Amino acid sequence: MPGPDTRVVEIRVAGLVGTSGETLLDAVSTVDVAGDGLGRVVRPADRLRRPAPGPVLPALGRSIPRTLEGYLWHGMTSGGAAKATWALLFPFSLANVAFWMLPPVPDRRLARVLGVVCRGLLRVGALLLTMLLMGQLAAIALDLFAAQCLAPGSGCLPAVPDAARSVPARIAVGVLPLLAVIFVLHRISSATWAVHADGDLTGGPLRMRADPETPALRCLHTVAALASVALLLLGGPFRVPGDTVDLVTWIVTLAVVLATVVAAAIGVDTGRFARPGVLAFATLLVVVAAVRLRPGTGPLPGTNGVVEGLGAALVAVTVLFALFLAPAALLARPGWKHKPQRLRPWMGGWAAAPVLALAGLLGGGFGAGLAEALRRLSGAGHLRVPDTYLLVTVLWGAGLALAAVLGVLGFAVAVPMRRLRRGVPEIVELMEHDRRQEAQAAAAWARSAWERRHLHHLALAVASAMSAGGAALLVLRFGFGLVPGWFGPLSAIGVVALGALAAGLLRVVYTAARTPQRSRHLGALADLVCFWPRAAHPTVPPCYALKVVPELAARAREHLADPGTRVVLSGYNLGSLLTLMAAARLAAELPEADLERVGVLSAGSPLQWGYQRAFPALLPQEALERLFADLDGRWRALCRGTDIFGGGVTTWRHSVADRRLHGVGFLPGGGHGPVSAAADGSGVLILGGDHWLPDPLRGPTGRHRWAPGVLKHQDYVVDAEWDHAVAMAAGLGKPSWGEQGSLFGDFSPKR
Repeated sequence: MPGPDTRVVEIRVAGLVGTSGETLLDAVSTVDVAGDGLGRVVRPADRLRRPAPGPVLPALGRSIPRTLEGYLWHGMTSGGAAKATWALLFPFSLANVAFWMLPPVPDRRLARVLGVVCRGLLRVGALLLTMLLMGQLAAIALDLFAAQCLAPGSGCLPAVPDAARSVPARIAVGVLPLLAVIFVLHRISSATWAVHADGDLTGGPLRMRADPETPALRCLHTVAALASVALLLLGGPFRVPGDTVDLVTWIVTLAVVLATVVAAAIGVDTGRFARPGVLAFATLLVVVAAVRLRPGTGPLPGTNGVVEGLGAALVAVTVLFALFLAPAALLARPGWKHKPQRLRPWMGGWAAAPVLALAGLLGGGFGAGLAEALRRLSGAGHLRVPDTYLLVTVLWGAGLALAAVLGVLGFAVAVPMRRLRRGVPEIVELMEHDRRQEAQAAAAWARSAWERRHLHHLALAVASAMSAGGAALLVLRFGFGLVPGWFGPLSAIGVVALGALAAGLLRVVYTAARTPQRSRHLGALADLVCFWPRAAHPTVPPCYALKVVPELAARAREHLADPGTRVVLSGYNLGSLLTLMAAARLAAELPEADLERVGVLSAGSPLQWGYQRAFPALLPQEALERLFADLDGRWRALCRGTDIFGGGVTTWRHSVADRRLHGVGFLPGGGHGPVSAAADGSGVLILGGDHWLPDPLRGPTGRHRWAPGVLKHQDYVVDAEWDHAVAMAAGLGKPSWGEQGSLFGDFSPKR
C-alpha cells in the first residue's frame, strides 16, 4: 500500500519528430535536467527557468505528488545539413528494415538453412543497391556531365572554359565528386550514438542488437561502390578491353566485385587490420581506370553495361529472395496460424520481399529521375542517358497510375461504403452522448479502421505489381526486342513524376538543412526507418533505439533508488515502443520488489496493427504477454477508434453485447483469453489493459485543458483519462482480477 511518502515519476517519451518539450509535458515552458543534447530529459519550468514539479496525481481519494519528466530524442534524426541528407538513403534504409521483417526461425534444420539463405540474399541485395546508386551517379557525373556535356564543341554549358574541357580535367571533374560521395557514405556508416548507460540490448524478450558484422559490411559496401565506378570507367562488365593494362585492371575489378558479393552473402569478416588495405586497393583501381580513360565526344561505352548489369543482378537477387522467403514463412506459420487474422504477420511473413523490391524500385527510380531532370535542365538535347531508363520511366508511370486508381477506389469508394454499410458502430454509441458527435466519430472510425486494415495492402500491392511489371518489361525489351507504342505516354508520366520526385527530394533536403524546424515530414520519415539497427545495409543512419532504451531504463533505476517512488514510462506513437522495450529490460533486471513500482502507459501506439505484424520476430506476442504478466495490470494503453495510427494494444476481437464491450486480450497470469466486459460509464471503456476514449471528448470538465472536434492521433494528454491511466500504471487504483484472470469492471479510485 502507498504510504505518505509515495510519489510518482512519470517519464514521457516523445513520438514522431516535431514534438517539443512543451507539447510533450503539456507545459508552458520546459528546462533540461539531464541528457547529452541528443537525448534530452526535460521538466516543466517555472518563471525563473527552474525545474518545477508536475501536476499532482489524483488517486486513492487524495493527491499524490507527481514529478513529470520528458525524454526527447529527435536530435538524433533531424536537424542540420548532415541529417537532412539522410533522406537520400531511404532505399538503403528500406532494405535494412526488410531484414527486421523476416519471420522468426523455428528450431528446425531446414528453417535454419532457409533463414541463413534469406539473410545472405538480403545482404547481397543491399550491396547491389549501393553499387546501383554509385553506378547511376557515375553515369551522371562521368558520362552525362564529364564525357558528353564537357566535350569540346558540345555547346553544353558554354560558360565553362576550354581548359576544363581537356581530358584530364574532364575526368577529374567527374571522378572527384564520386570519391567524395563514397567517403561520405562510409562516414555515415561509421556514425553511432554514445550511450550514457550500462549494459547492452542483447538477449531477452523485446530486445534488439546491433549486428556484429556491421564493420565488415561497411568495408564491403565501400569497396563495392569503388569497384562499380572503376568498372564503368573500364567499359562495363560486358566489354572486354583490348589494351593489356586495361584488361588486367578489368579482370581484377570483376574479381573484386565477385569477392564482395560472396563475402556479403556468407558474412565473411574482412578483418580489422585488412580493411584499410582493401579500401586503398579499391581506390587504386578507380585511379588507374580514370588515368587510362580517353573519352570521346559521345556517351561512355560502359554506362549501359554497368547500369543494366547491376539492375538485372538486383532483380535476380530479389526474385531469389522472394522464392526462398516463401518456404521460410510457411515453416514459421505454425507459430501464428492459431491467431486471428488481425494479429498475423503481414502477407504471412512474406512482406520483406516486396519491401526489398520497393527499395530497388526507389533506388533505380531516383537515379533515373535525377538523370532525366539534369538532362532536361541542361538544355542540351543531344545528351543521352542509359537506355534502360526508358523502362524505369514506363514502370513508374504505370505504378503511379495504379497507385492513383487504388487510392481512389479505397478512399473515395471503400471508406464511404463501409460508413454507409455499418452506420454508427455500437461502441461509438456507448462512448458518445449526442447524435452530432456520434456522426462525427462514426465517419472517423470508418476511415481509420479501413486504413489500419488495408493501407499496407495498398503499398504492398503496388510494390508487387511494379515488380511483376518490371520483369515483364525486361522480357519485352531484351527477350523480344519490342518497344510498344504505349510506352510513350507512360514514359512521359514517369519522366515527369521521377523528375519531380528527385527535384522535390533535393529541395526538401535543402530546406531541412537551412531551416530544421520545417523538416517535420522529413524527420518523421527518418524516425520510422532509423528505429532499426544496421543489419542488412550499413549505410543507414544510426539506430536511436539502441541509445534511448538503455538510457530510459537507467533513468528509471535512478528514481527507483528512492523506495517511495513509483515510475511510469509513458510513450506516444513510436515512443510507446521505446517504453515497452525499456520496461522489458527492467523486468529482466530488477528484483520483484522494485518491478512492482514500475508501470507503462502507451498512447496512440501502432504496436498491434503495425509493428507486431510487420516485425514478428522482434515483437512476438508471447513476449508481449509475458511483459503484461510481469507488470501485473500496470501496462495501460490509451486508444481511439478514430486514430489511424494507434488502435487497441492489449485486446482484440472486440464486440458489443447488452451495451457492454467484450474482447480477448492479455491476461495478468500470462497468455491470453477473454477479459471481462467494459460497461458504459463516463464514455471511457476500459477493456483489459486498453482504455478506449471517446472522440470527440464529451465536454469540458473544468479541471483539465479541453480540445474540441475529432482529435484522432493528436493530444491524448488532454483527456482526463490520462491521469487515471497513470494512476493505474503506478499501482494506485490497481484493477482487481478474477479467478480466470479476467478483469472485473470495478476500479479504484472510482471515476
